[in-house]
Amino acid sequence: MTAPVCTSASDAAAVSARQTRPYARPSYPSFASYVRARQPVLLRTARSLTANPSDAEDLLQTALAKTYVAWERIEDHRALDGYVRRALLNTRTSQWRKRRVDEFVCDEMPEPEPVPGEDDPAERQALHDAMWRAIMKLPARQRAMVVLRYYEDLSEVQTAEVLGVSVGTVKSAVSRALGKLREDPELDLAR
Repeated sequence: MTAPVCTSASDAAAVSARQTRPYARPSYPSFASYVRARQPVLLRTARSLTANPSDAEDLLQTALAKTYVAWERIEDHRALDGYVRRALLNTRTSQWRKRRVDEFVCDEMPEPEPVPGEDDPAERQALHDAMWRAIMKLPARQRAMVVLRYYEDLSEVQTAEVLGVSVGTVKSAVSRALGKLREDPELDLAR
């Protein structure tokens, strides 16, 4: 007489194994089950290696394809995450090394054609510096009102509230300050 086979014996062994190794990673019976279980974590790793989410998905797919090819050779399935992460890193490094660089050696440096109506950045900076020097020559109260009104883009009412003065005071002080700025010889470049 044969003894009946207990189907729960394997379940009991699995429970006792989990109790002795509570932090052990599960063994994945198939590649598809591994991908379903670990894809979100691996995608986060891929996103940390690339700047574009679409590139991260492509990178993960390439690394998973390499893992699939080596699936039968991987002996310790508890180390799969490390294997895939290494494949992600190696693939990204290879992509970086193979990137196309569109630089060509030439005899002369190509200069862009000047666009009509567009200022030279150096001239803009010179004008900006001259404007600040002229503003710094204004009395402190007028300077504060000009900065709040035109650089901070506050209304006359808001400027008056910030400085604790009337709206009429703001209007007259800003008008006098703009008159002084118009007369400043350093700002003749802008006219």
